Amino acid sequence: MIRSERGHGAKATERIAFGLLALATFLVVAPVIYIVVFILVNGSGSISWEFLTQAPRHRGLEGGIFPAIVGTFYLMIGTLLFALPVGVFSAIYLTEYARRNWLTRLINLSIVNLAGVPSIVFGLFGLGLFVLAMRSGSSLLAASLTLACQALAMIITTSREALMAVPRSYREGSLALGATKWQTVLHVVLPQAMPGIITGTVLATSRAIGETAPILAVGAAFLLPSLPSSPLDQFMALPYHLYIVATQVPGMPERTMWGTALVLLVVVLSFNTMAMVVRWRFRQRRV
Repeated sequence: MIRSERGHGAKATERIAFGLLALATFLVVAPVIYIVVFILVNGSGSISWEFLTQAPRHRGLEGGIFPAIVGTFYLMIGTLLFALPVGVFSAIYLTEYARRNWLTRLINLSIVNLAGVPSIVFGLFGLGLFVLAMRSGSSLLAASLTLACQALAMIITTSREALMAVPRSYREGSLALGATKWQTVLHVVLPQAMPGIITGTVLATSRAIGETAPILAVGAAFLLPSLPSSPLDQFMALPYHLYIVATQVPGMPERTMWGTALVLLVVVLSFNTMAMVVRWRFRQRRV
């Protein structure tokens, strides 16, 4: 009788716990769904071939946002080119090669704290180092390097967690078969950790691409006569363009603002979707 009452009590507690977890999940997911649907409903009316393929005219009141789309794509590629190799190699060194002492603990603590630095601080850092000290000017190169610095902390942290999640027996088995340390890391550890590395890279890059403050300080422009032809040219980007049309241009139609926001959302979601496909392929290979 006592066991039966305890069993009913445990089941009731379990149902309450599941209910609270489901409520918490709903409270997190519902605002996201509402925002996406709201932007979709308000921005879909302005989406047209002209809006997607033409340059803005008359302070952005007419025309489209094609240069901003291209500039955002260039910025995304540049950020990945600079942040991904440095972040992954740093994580490999800290996980597989560095000794466990006060220095590595200090470095890991610094990396974690770096992830919480406000984006405007990265913008001022990029302005001082890349634009002024390195004399790259207000350019696509300076903006890519600045966003790469911002994304580095998250890429290193998530890559380290993915590498440490690989069972130690995998490393020991590879070394026992005569493989070197680097061969073990390259052919055994890294493929197993690749899904987690891709996830962290996608999250870091998506966050960086949506930032306005860093690119505002290092090279983004509102209206340009042509697309950037080299990394040292200025560029247009969707986050900065959206900020300007929403706050600085009098008489801007709301449909243009919501249309720009919808395009930015689609660009980020498309990048995330491609990354999910790549991650799924790596998981299939691992299995």
